[in-house]
Amino acid sequence: MSPLPTTRSTSRPVHFLPQRGWVGDVIPFAHAGRIWLFYLLEIRDDPASGTGWALTSTTDFVEYTDHGVVLPSGGADADDFDCYTGSVVEDRGTFHLFYTGHNPRRRAADGVTELQVVMHASSTDGLEVWRRHPEHTFGATPGYEPGDWRDPFVFRPAPDQPWRMLLAARHREGPPRRRGLVAQLVSDDLERWTVAAPFWDPRRYVAHECPDVFELGGWWYLVFSEFSESFCTRYRMARSPDGPWLPPEHDTVDGRAFYAAKSVEREGRRYLVGWIATREGDVDDGPWQWAGSMSVLEVVQQRDGTLAFALPAELVASFTRPTDLGGPGALGSSSAPERLATPDGYRAVVSRTDLPEPCYVRVGLDVEAGTRECGVLLRSSVDGDTSFVVRLEPHRGRMTFDRWPRRTTGPGQWEVSGDQPQVVELERPCSIEPGPHVLELLVDRTTCVAVLDGRTALSTRIYDHRFGRLGVFVGEGAVTFSEVAVRTRPTGG
Repeated sequence: MSPLPTTRSTSRPVHFLPQRGWVGDVIPFAHAGRIWLFYLLEIRDDPASGTGWALTSTTDFVEYTDHGVVLPSGGADADDFDCYTGSVVEDRGTFHLFYTGHNPRRRAADGVTELQVVMHASSTDGLEVWRRHPEHTFGATPGYEPGDWRDPFVFRPAPDQPWRMLLAARHREGPPRRRGLVAQLVSDDLERWTVAAPFWDPRRYVAHECPDVFELGGWWYLVFSEFSESFCTRYRMARSPDGPWLPPEHDTVDGRAFYAAKSVEREGRRYLVGWIATREGDVDDGPWQWAGSMSVLEVVQQRDGTLAFALPAELVASFTRPTDLGGPGALGSSSAPERLATPDGYRAVVSRTDLPEPCYVRVGLDVEAGTRECGVLLRSSVDGDTSFVVRLEPHRGRMTFDRWPRRTTGPGQWEVSGDQPQVVELERPCSIEPGPHVLELLVDRTTCVAVLDGRTALSTRIYDHRFGRLGVFVGEGAVTFSEVAVRTRPTGG
């Protein structure tokens, strides 16, 4: 098999972006010591020119090689004008790429519904040269909606078992908001597929987008993205690939901004790769958009089988330059632990200089019993009153993302959205017991990823405050900040 050529230069972004466009759904695949990250290339052109698959690769989620578009749009009249999400597998020296074909000109019998079909391509020449097999194309089988037949995920539970294909599908009948299921087909040759019993049919959500299944430490995990009650990536657990699929206490991977995450394993470690959505108009009040910047979380299995989500160690280690934010004794320097206490008020301490870009922030905090809130001010004003806020609320068992000022519709105080408890959809359930905790922040231009205790992740966009200082705070309680460290990358990194 010929080696894979490198078509573009290597770069070190915090969150990968192509030279033009945005990252949509990511299809990760491990091969030859690298992680190959196929993704839907979103150009946002008008009129639309069709969606293709592009490819970047990495070994550590620090250095990326951009290989460009490897599966372009099939053209204006093709079933795959849009090449949407799927999966890649290898079988006996041949790579197989399964994907969703969509063309807004292709309609179902009702003349309204836009068809979705499963399509197939293969390669014996590496991961950049693909031959389409239009003869293998098929649409929804009886009983399923023809406009929701997408995101084929192909896997084999064991080498001696048939291949399985999972699909984000919907029943034709039933309450419209509860028809979603993970449909299933089986095959012995990756060409002819037979419908099998549904893989998971909870009658719970609109759809289960981008299904992904993996085994880890005696447990099987089903990862999917839903947009019924919320736009987020969730997971379920089972002792067998045939279920039953059980919800963990905290079943979300991240918040609203991190979507369509799919997994990949390399050298015994498992990662979830998705995208952090942009906002329309590049402002904090803008509606969320489809696609954004590629982002990765490492999966860490807990003793009870539930999953934690952390920043990859290699990504953190790429921030090697300590940054002093104001000299001896200042916040963000090597100062002694600082205890902030206010039983019935609020206190904040802010650094003397602005945060660098990009940066990694690590805050160690010892939360005393009864504390109502504490956390970090990001890109803060000198007085700490204007900033983004990563807030821990022990009594509510959650981490939230906030900002001040919030949305303002007029000059009066009552016209500031002060009755919103935080940015809508940006909260994560977590346990914040009295005692020590670690809050990590990865900040780069318009993105922020916060991780509490190496297990609870919250990603978002940050637009309106482009510069500012770092702060820590407590409200109605006491916290000792044992560590406030800031690191950036070397110049040019």
